[in-house]
Amino acid sequence: MPRAIGVGLALVLGLGGCGGSSAASGRDGGEQRPTTTTATTSGDRAGTSVATAPPPTAPPEVELTLAFGGDLLPHLPLVRVAQQHGAATGVPYDFGPLLAPLAPVVSGVDLALCHLEVPLVADGQQVTGYPSFHAPRELAGAVAGAGYDGCSTASNHSLDGGLPGIIATLDTFDVLGLGHTGTARNAAEAATPRTYEVRGARIAHLSYTYGFNGYALPEGAPWAANGLDPARVATDAAAARAAGAQLVVVSVHWGSEYRAEPDPLQQELAPVLDAIGDVDLVIGHHAHVVQPVERVGDTWVVYGLGNQLSNQGEPERRDGLTVVVTVGGPPGGRLAVRRLEAVPTWVDLATHQVLPVGPTLARPDLDPGLRADLEGSRARTMEVVNRRGAGLAVRP
Repeated sequence: MPRAIGVGLALVLGLGGCGGSSAASGRDGGEQRPTTTTATTSGDRAGTSVATAPPPTAPPEVELTLAFGGDLLPHLPLVRVAQQHGAATGVPYDFGPLLAPLAPVVSGVDLALCHLEVPLVADGQQVTGYPSFHAPRELAGAVAGAGYDGCSTASNHSLDGGLPGIIATLDTFDVLGLGHTGTARNAAEAATPRTYEVRGARIAHLSYTYGFNGYALPEGAPWAANGLDPARVATDAAAARAAGAQLVVVSVHWGSEYRAEPDPLQQELAPVLDAIGDVDLVIGHHAHVVQPVERVGDTWVVYGLGNQLSNQGEPERRDGLTVVVTVGGPPGGRLAVRRLEAVPTWVDLATHQVLPVGPTLARPDLDPGLRADLEGSRARTMEVVNRRGAGLAVRP
């Protein structure tokens, strides 16, 4: 797991650090030995053997894979399923089995980032669902168990639990070693770019939302959650770059719910985000259906990943997209997006498990009805993803 770094920020409340171990940078090309050649010179030294070093070679480039998942939206029927799993394992809630099928996908990349749509429940609060969510804290344990390294947390539900909900969420993440961005416990944390050290490279992750469902930012805490303001994005991206980030990813909570096509605001903002020179990749959430992927100027924009985990019953709302992005560049230099691949997912409401479609279809004992659901989901997802000519392939 990469090491999540809040540059210059001490851990809050003395809880566990944000991340795990970091691995060695890049690939080792090995040390080359000098070669011996024969050089002919004038006079008696003709034919003398002279040791010469080979010309210097450029160090191998860095290449990393990043995965981004859709909305984690724990409706109460889903919470009750987690409660049933917990009764069997001796904990109040166990969401682990619901995300477990994703683990091979999530753990198979260098950095995996999710989107937590809702706050976790604070002390003295009750677990609730729509329209104002307070999710069990055990959800974060399942996120970590699936192999995620961190999450974006700015959403229209960020303030459902007020400042106590934000604090409980981020404290829980810290204990689990999960990174987080988009909400904050204090002004210093809000001003500190979230970065991850990944095999010697530094990746920044920023998060913003279009609004808060009518909730006002807590009095005296305007920094508690990030609103979507391009000027703020530009400032934060520049700060991340100044802190050593070689790639800056911006997660944006935007769009119109249940609409596969980007709405006017998304289409207006995408070129604005592209014009921010420090932004390298835009990842969208909130629509609860998969939206297209498009290159806007020099920037790849994933408009919407749909739901990853939810209890919404319409087929398009059970479709999800995990996008795997390959980035690369010189060691210590700016990294660029080289390739995007799609991992379509499907929420099986019989079990509430999130199923990666391709690997699940490969199971020889698959129920014919579920097979038909998965094939339909993959077809819908890939049609939407490539509707604007992105040309993404399904990741093997």
